[in-house]
Amino acid sequence: SYTIEMGPMGPLWKESPQPFSCSIEDPTKQTKFKGIKTYISYRVTPSHTGRPVYRRYKHFDWLYNRLLHKFTVISVPHLPEKQATGRFEEDFIEKRKRRLILWMNHMTSHPVLSQYEGFEHFLMCADDKQWKLGKRRAEKDEMVGAHFMLTLQIPNEHQDLQDVEERIDTFKAFAKKMDDSVMQLTHVASELVRKHLGGFRKEFQRLGNSFQSISQSFMLDPPHSSEALN
Repeated sequence: SYTIEMGPMGPLWKESPQPFSCSIEDPTKQTKFKGIKTYISYRVTPSHTGRPVYRRYKHFDWLYNRLLHKFTVISVPHLPEKQATGRFEEDFIEKRKRRLILWMNHMTSHPVLSQYEGFEHFLMCADDKQWKLGKRRAEKDEMVGAHFMLTLQIPNEHQDLQDVEERIDTFKAFAKKMDDSVMQLTHVASELVRKHLGGFRKEFQRLGNSFQSISQSFMLDPPHSSEALN
């Protein structure tokens, strides 16, 4: 079960009784089926056990989808996107590792997501047979979606119905405004990127050429050159 407490600013999730962190290190190229299948594995080490397990991106993806399925009332951040080509290039592997670390930091610091049994299975199971059993058990979990509400322990304090409705209306207005603003920001940022790849790119090239021309002009003034500008 998951507990909701009343804080000074209103209801909040009860903090995890055993907070922990988790490192993601040593991305390594692996093969199976005699080299036919190639993939990258990561060494995942939770601080509260100190025992590493090795996970592929598909394992992270499985966990992400279980979290989405179970916790429909909680915002779960996206994983780094999949990539069909260039998956084994060093820059891509390093960038994905950094993003997986950020994702994992959010998971371990969240008072509810960090206590999910499927997450615990992901962090601790090192045996292939046990992994499959735990995976099936998580996928058969019936306390998902609206049924998740049945697992909540709520405060005993009396809540004024009108006050609750006003808070809900305020939050709805905030959520809509934030959603609209994020959509607008995404649109403006996309337009800006497009312009930088197109017209702005040419303008910056012209600007760079002008500075380069100034630099070349000082080369025509020996022996002083550009020393006075240093």
